[in-house]
This record gives sequence, C-alpha cells and structure tokens, in this order.
Amino acid sequence: MIKKTIMKKTVDICMTVLLLCLMAYQVTGETLHEWGGIAMTVLLIVHHILNIKWYRSLFKGKYNAYRIVTTAANTLLLASILLTALCGMAMSAHAVPFLYGMFPISFARRFHLAMSFWSFLLMGVHLGLHIPAMTAGLKKSGKVKTAIAAVFALIAGAGFWLFMKNGIPNYLFFRTPFAFFDYEKAAILVFLENLAILIAFAFIGAATASLIKAVNRKKGGYPLPFR
Repeated sequence: MIKKTIMKKTVDICMTVLLLCLMAYQVTGETLHEWGGIAMTVLLIVHHILNIKWYRSLFKGKYNAYRIVTTAANTLLLASILLTALCGMAMSAHAVPFLYGMFPISFARRFHLAMSFWSFLLMGVHLGLHIPAMTAGLKKSGKVKTAIAAVFALIAGAGFWLFMKNGIPNYLFFRTPFAFFDYEKAAILVFLENLAILIAFAFIGAATASLIKAVNRKKGGYPLPFR
C-alpha cells in the first residue's frame, strides 16, 4: 500500500513537471515537445491504472458538493488531455509521423492549442482541490498558515496577471489560431511564468475546496471525504 502511494505521488509529480515542460515549447523545441507529449500520454495511462478505484466508485455512494466538483474537474481534465494528445499526434513529424494527418491539420492545430491550455489550467484546479487534504495534517501555527496562504495568494495574483498579459483567454476560446512564443525570453523565466499561472489556478481549486468544507461545517455536516 505504501509503495503504491509513493508510486502515485511520483507519477503525479512527473506529470506536473512534464506539463510545465510541454507548455514551454519555445524552450524545448518541436522534437522534445513531441516526445514529451508521448511521455505524458504514457504517464496519464499509468496514473489512471493506479487510480482505477476512482472509476469503480463513480456510480456508488452519494455525491456531495465536493465530490461533484472534483468529478467534473477530473472528467474535463481527462477529456482535454486526450484531445490534446490526439491532435498533437495528428501533427507529429518526429515521434509518431505515421499518424500525421489522421485529422485535418487546420482542425488539429487549433484544437491542440486550445486543449493544451485547458489541460494546463484544469491541472492547476485539480491540484488545488487536493491541497486542503494534503495540508490538513500539518502542525503549523496560525501565523505560519496565514503567511503561507498570503504567499500563495501573492503568487496566484501574479499568475492571473500573466494569464491575461499572455493572451491565454484567446487560446482557450479559439480566438487565436497560432500561439505566440517569445524565443528571446530566458528559459528560467518561461518556466517561472508558467508555474505562477499553474499556481493561480491551483489557488482557485484550493479556495473552492476550502469554501465547500467551510459551508459543510457551518451546516453541521460531517467533514468532507477529501481524496
């Protein structure tokens, strides 16, 4: 059981790091980007095999607010990643060139761009929804918790500003068919900016989970079963 938990955490960390690399196309280049996408697809399959119990429990038990939100976020994330992968393979020139053109290239390009950003942001929300559970057992004073929350909020604020500054809403809603990459920007800055944006949406997920928990507690309900 402990080994499986460690494996799950390792896969989750690898997926998060790899996602940050995939969003840094101007740093990795086309070939590494494609192979990184293949690696992400493999990790996604492993991740879902390790979490097969989640699928088995989908139609069991009652759905409270937290379970509805997490199920919706997980489903949307899975769909967006699968669409990103399929459209990416349809444009592949290095990793799986034999799949090139399985969808019209113009369609694949637009959907790959939009779905990759949806996957990125939903991954942030997905991570954030589990933060209250991961930090629940930490024995920290109120001041330390407040300081950590303040830093988290500050980084999230910078992430939201970068989200708008970089025109990401245009990519999400198919307003721009091509992504703009600043190839002169330092690699470390590209990764830090992407990390800040990921943290911004993790902040949304964490705030949502905390709000649901607070409302549940106020109503006198049982603690939410964070998983």
